[in-house]
Amino acid sequence: MAKGPISQFIESNFLHFNAAALVDAAKGYEAHMNAGGKMMVTLAGAMSTAELGKSLAEMIRAGKVDIISCTGANLEEDVFNLVAHDHYKRVPHYRDLSPKDEWELLEQGFNRVTDTCIPEDEAIRRIEKHIFDLWKKADDNGESLLPHEFFYELLKSGVLKQYYQIDPAHSWLLAAAERNLPIIVPGWEDSTLGNIFASYCITGELKATTMKAGIEYMVFLAGWYQKNCSAPGIGFFQIGGGIAGDFPICVVPMLQQDLKKEETPFWGYFCQISDSTTSYGSYSGAVPNEKITWGKLSDTTPRFVIESDATIVAPLIFAWVLGW
Repeated sequence: MAKGPISQFIESNFLHFNAAALVDAAKGYEAHMNAGGKMMVTLAGAMSTAELGKSLAEMIRAGKVDIISCTGANLEEDVFNLVAHDHYKRVPHYRDLSPKDEWELLEQGFNRVTDTCIPEDEAIRRIEKHIFDLWKKADDNGESLLPHEFFYELLKSGVLKQYYQIDPAHSWLLAAAERNLPIIVPGWEDSTLGNIFASYCITGELKATTMKAGIEYMVFLAGWYQKNCSAPGIGFFQIGGGIAGDFPICVVPMLQQDLKKEETPFWGYFCQISDSTTSYGSYSGAVPNEKITWGKLSDTTPRFVIESDATIVAPLIFAWVLGW
């Protein structure tokens, strides 16, 4: 596939250090997919608020992503951006904010994520009413669904279309819903809508069992991995650290060691974009080789680590894989 101007610029100028690692990782991603492999992408941090959907949605539509693991925040914040983008407030001078400035933002109904403020009423509360209806319906019917399944139902219902404020082609979750892409959301409870769901359980309006959680996600992932891991296997593209990456990568040692399925292949490709410091004992900052000792990668797995800003690096790698 002929490469576009972004890819040509990357190949001509990204020649050393983290820049070269970016190119190597992008070529490795491309080679893995071209060989018929599958790819998991994991999303930590605030990548949805960073509007990664502009490139990730295209990756999903192009068949370059087969499964996603993400935090509950990334799941919901893609939808927040979809329905309330025009009400977001950017604060480029966020480093200069005083505690009083921060308090004023709160009083104005804004929740800040670095330089971007999410409007509570237009984003969170606008979604809450509609997703509560789905929660309540399932609760009344004695049904139990996974968090992302409720979001898929919400998006596919069309009830949010009246609020769209960006090109829907830039919503990665909408692209995923259209493909019915499998999504893993470990620790969903640690999200705004997760907290809201818990509040309804406290008031007795909903039952906790209406929402499936992490164990069900791991059970699903174990089955999906076994069905899709034939050579050249499943790649693991990790954006940031945390539970979005830590949770799903463990499926391999679980299958091999706990279920005694020793023939289970290791992840077939691994790349992490990280700004965490290895020497602090941070798992998120651990170099890929450490994962060999935990039975997650083999000594022959193509391994890459790019110590840089994921909001810059991920769109460039996606651009390469898409041939832009």
